[in-house]
Amino acid sequence: MAHETEWTGGCMCGAVQFQALGNASWVAICHCESCRRHTGGILNAAAGFPAAKVRFNGDPSTYASSPGVRRYFCRVCGTSIAYQSEHWAEDIHLFVGTFDECRKMKPEFHIFAEEHLDWLAISDHLPRFRTTPSAGETI
Repeated sequence: MAHETEWTGGCMCGAVQFQALGNASWVAICHCESCRRHTGGILNAAAGFPAAKVRFNGDPSTYASSPGVRRYFCRVCGTSIAYQSEHWAEDIHLFVGTFDECRKMKPEFHIFAEEHLDWLAISDHLPRFRTTPSAGETI
């Protein structure tokens, strides 16, 4: 029987850790204002996994940042960990910077690129979606 890849990660203080089985469905760089505010960064990288394949150790706190959206974070150290939306109810988006081996999580595209900060120069050649790939519009 084939063994699934196990990804691990967690917050800065170690109070919340996670395991994700299998490969990410996608890895993207998000430019949306909500992610900027949630993480405190000028952009955010996330990896999509089926929620059924992700297990948390510890008790992440959640914040309903908008209707149908939960953002996960550590209540001890404040690390932003994940995003989950009713729009993609079967998935959870884990923030790449929280993975133990985040260097192996290579982005495939940019999302919400229309919200890109105009003073930030991005030199990669990845596709840039106005919102999400499912909407289909690139810029």
